Amino acid sequence: MNALTDATNGPAPAPARPRLPPWLRFQLPTSQGFSRTRALMEELNLHTVCESARCPNHWECWSKATATFMIAGDHCTRACGFCAVKTAKPLPLEADEPERVAEGARRLQLKHLVITAVARDDLPDGGADHFRRTVEKVRELNPGIVIEALVPDFLDRDESIRAVLSARPHIYNHNLETVRRLTPAVRHRATYERSLSVLTKVKNWSGGALHTKSGLMLGLGEREEELFEALADLRRAGCDILTLGQYLQPTLRHLPVAEYVAPERFARYKEAACAMGFVHVASGPMVRSSYHADEFHAPGAPA
Repeated sequence: MNALTDATNGPAPAPARPRLPPWLRFQLPTSQGFSRTRALMEELNLHTVCESARCPNHWECWSKATATFMIAGDHCTRACGFCAVKTAKPLPLEADEPERVAEGARRLQLKHLVITAVARDDLPDGGADHFRRTVEKVRELNPGIVIEALVPDFLDRDESIRAVLSARPHIYNHNLETVRRLTPAVRHRATYERSLSVLTKVKNWSGGALHTKSGLMLGLGEREEELFEALADLRRAGCDILTLGQYLQPTLRHLPVAEYVAPERFARYKEAACAMGFVHVASGPMVRSSYHADEFHAPGAPA
């Protein structure tokens, strides 16, 4: 009998997702802050990775009037096996989006803003100039704000990376996402070496003055020695800030969870990463790349 059919030759039922362990179960906040944040996003017609990527911290962050803005639309040109952002033909860039993002940050009174974007491989610069304009508009309207740019790899094009750097974000964030062996299955079109190259260039071109950040998801089937290899590779690339979090399958169409990593192991990985020289490490089941990003205070950045 075909593994995809049952005894009656009908479609086999989709495999059930494993039950969440106790440390991944939580109550949703009930404050009015969530509704106010949602209303603001709708009014300004802004996209957030919180919604588009089905982030498990969505309710908590919005209830605290913070969000990670996702620019360049909500249609991604890549189809990564872990990501819930829709893959579709992107729409044209919206010229006034940088101003709307800046206004959103002002109304939320953010002190630290993470700006990310879908991959726009359809554009010659991958959307880098749109990123630059957004960072500059946010700074213009929000003096003293700390800006973290969480960027795609831009296919490792020098001119695109330099365009974002020219806007002078305080933190340049690009995620490695997983270990070398699993990268082809996890990250559509992206490569392990390309991501390391991007981080290395940013550190070198900034003269070491700019903080670089990266993150990995755990529970995709990586081995511990592979994780430590990835952390060593990030350190060789000059990466300063690290996030480690639990991968959670957004839908049954996405990669399955191979393992739920216990909080004690996340704590051990944090200790090991700090010993390797990372200046700030956030490691835990619910950690995401921009979750509590304001807990790191970059030297020279506004207090």
